[in-house]
Amino acid sequence: MFEIPLAVISFLHKSFVDNSNVQWVPMHKGGGYRKHYGFHDYVMNLHDIWEPSKTKSNVRRGDPEFYFKEGLTWSTLANDLSVRRSPTGFVFDTKGSMCFARNAKDLPYFEALLNSKIAAYYMTFLSPTLDFNQGAMGKLPVVLCDEECRKKIEILSESNVSASKADWDSFETSWDFKTHPLVRCKSFPPKEVAEDAKHHIIDMNMIQEAFTNWSNECYLRFEKLKANEEELNRIFIDIYGLQDELTPEVEDKDVTVRKADLQRDIKSLLSYAVGCMFGRYSLDVKGLAYAGGEWDSSKYQSYIPDADNVIPITDEEYLDDDIVSRLCAWLKAVYGADTLEANLDYIAKALGNKGSTSREIIRNYFLNDFFKDHCQTYSVTGSGKRPIYWLFDSGKQNGFKALVYLHRYTPDTIGNLRIDYLHKMQRVYESEINRMQDMMDHSENAREVAAASKRKDKLAKQLKECREYDEKISHLALSRIELDLDDGVKVNYRKLQTAQDGKFYEVLADSKNIMVKEKK
Repeated sequence: MFEIPLAVISFLHKSFVDNSNVQWVPMHKGGGYRKHYGFHDYVMNLHDIWEPSKTKSNVRRGDPEFYFKEGLTWSTLANDLSVRRSPTGFVFDTKGSMCFARNAKDLPYFEALLNSKIAAYYMTFLSPTLDFNQGAMGKLPVVLCDEECRKKIEILSESNVSASKADWDSFETSWDFKTHPLVRCKSFPPKEVAEDAKHHIIDMNMIQEAFTNWSNECYLRFEKLKANEEELNRIFIDIYGLQDELTPEVEDKDVTVRKADLQRDIKSLLSYAVGCMFGRYSLDVKGLAYAGGEWDSSKYQSYIPDADNVIPITDEEYLDDDIVSRLCAWLKAVYGADTLEANLDYIAKALGNKGSTSREIIRNYFLNDFFKDHCQTYSVTGSGKRPIYWLFDSGKQNGFKALVYLHRYTPDTIGNLRIDYLHKMQRVYESEINRMQDMMDHSENAREVAAASKRKDKLAKQLKECREYDEKISHLALSRIELDLDDGVKVNYRKLQTAQDGKFYEVLADSKNIMVKEKK
């Protein structure tokens, strides 16, 4: 479980009390409907707590006396009550309220109770407006049971938290993400499903096999969590004597761990692959391999990341280091060369994009949909999109597109992108235009001539778009813009597109929806 060491908590608390150091700490701000564990999405600068306000700080930001302590958190404004375990190290506000146990050993019991049908039943009249504020929650009656019953409740509660954490950590936006579930070439099932799964170590060189294993794992976790919740409902219904009012059954829609989804999970696999291409992840180490700081090349043995932090996306196979070529190399490193074509076919079928071949389907996904999906993945409700892979995009003709990893950006990145990739693509288009013209001049096949003419027109539009894009990006390349990661995505997205003379040049995709709007 993600926990901040006590020494660090003590330091953070001192920084907060002294109001002297800028510190970013995890924060609860609510979220959707999810039980037991999750929604660790926000961090907060402790100095923000001290901003002038007419409201009391303990109302707006929670009581500082309880900051960084283990407890339970929930979303105060929601259709249904769902409570999650909060490890040590978090601050909170009223949207993501917290409660605490005088004795930490009681937390599993309270977590189970608050996620049971008993709590939901009482909240229908304690808070009929669906505002699960501290006042209403504090009125919920707590009935304790004997030691044997308590022990059973605690075991089931810990099992639920463990299962929900395993589910949450399977996706790369989790702070405790280790590796993609389809990349566990030797896969051990999580502890909470191991007995039911009866798995052995599995050597997988086919993505289809990996997905089947992952699907079974998700199913077992889902069923186990559902069974646990129903058993807890039975226990608490008996404790509270509400057998005539409630039944223990839990509907599938109320079980808040995810089942496998082929398209979603293949898209997340491609996202992980791109992370490996940039060095954010490595096949040789768990979790984040690089998110700023000193680059350590020893972390990358099985697959070497892109050297210059620029990965072009082209609508045809023009370059030997474009994103599709790099994906093929990555698939070979993970699953082996012998299964490359089968794995490409499986990915393409799952994506369902347009194209006549697997590579073409995958290429079209990267060209048209990957960045949109990336922005959706790296977005937080109420705060908008926060992409970490930025798309340099020349426009509607798809003349030039290239991804850059924010955490590896340097003042030379744009200049290198311009000279080594944008100019190279212009030369490619010029060469292809001449080849199409030569075909039109010498071919006697009318259909071939018509196809060449159509492609020449498309290439000419792409070349024109690239030249216009080059005029914009040249100003930024010459400015050698410095970024500060602590400023965040919104600020840096505008900063990267603002030249030394203060003029803004829109060179990144979806700028209007991501960056900070210019102050008037």
